[in-house]
Amino acid sequence: MGKLSLQIKATLEGLEELYTNSPEYHYSLKIKCSNCGEESGKWHDVSEAVTFPGKTGKSENNFVIKCKLCGRENSLDIIPGSNGKYTNEDSGKYKTIITFDCRGIEPTEFTPGEGWIAKVEESGKVFDNVDLTEKEWVEYDERSSQSVGVYEFESKFIISK
Repeated sequence: MGKLSLQIKATLEGLEELYTNSPEYHYSLKIKCSNCGEESGKWHDVSEAVTFPGKTGKSENNFVIKCKLCGRENSLDIIPGSNGKYTNEDSGKYKTIITFDCRGIEPTEFTPGEGWIAKVEESGKVFDNVDLTEKEWVEYDERSSQSVGVYEFESKFIISK
């Protein structure tokens, strides 16, 4: 398949930045076999900090799966250094936050979950382990005496060069 980038779009309220605690963050993905088109019905966690041996045992991948339909072994890697931050300037627009090198599979869906970091614009306070499972998050920053939050979270995959 090649390289696919995960893009997110959200409305940030009072936040300067939103990002993952990579490389430890687990991207929860649904995937599809590029060979036969079989889609996985369950979520798979992919982390840059976790590697598995490939079929030949010579290379290590962040995710390896054998297709239940065609039997082909496929893999996916997070491209090191591709992690990006979503900022208040990006609010309401899609922006790439990570890129995957896909061999035989492609991600079709992403769910954000826990482990995000949100930095408040005015006070600089950092909220660790933000949970975006519901695709929204609201908190109160006592330093700046204001409500902060993430709303209307969306994601998509695009082909990357």
